[in-house]
Amino acid sequence: MKIDLENNSNYNCDEIGIQSIAEFALTKLGIHSESELAIRLVTEEEMAQLHLKWMDLPGPTDVLSFPMDELKPNSAKNGPGVVGDIVLCPEFASKNGKQSLEMELELLTVHGVLHLLGFDHEELSEEKVMFALQEDFLMQWRTNS
Repeated sequence: MKIDLENNSNYNCDEIGIQSIAEFALTKLGIHSESELAIRLVTEEEMAQLHLKWMDLPGPTDVLSFPMDELKPNSAKNGPGVVGDIVLCPEFASKNGKQSLEMELELLTVHGVLHLLGFDHEELSEEKVMFALQEDFLMQWRTNS
């Protein structure tokens, strides 16, 4: 998996861990091993601009996902593709306060990967599937890391 990570935030983050959990989730979801993913860590100001531009919502958020080739789970047989971009905002994520920033960014990375592959949580049934996958992947990855 080719995963480019660029940290433009003001936070020192576990970039290797973020890349590792992204690769783990993509592999578990059956994405071709030569596919590409970009991850950017940004400031609250940049995230607020992206949130407004692409979602028409004011203020920052913790994660945004921008799919490219609209890959679906178990599409490895179709060859490699460009999965898309995940944008994380460590400053905003640090305010979630549920767990350490490192663990929150891992969760948000998996959340972003799932969105890139067409998962959503608008409906309760979708949310149950998506959040169960998130927890399952995080548990497996943390157990094996």
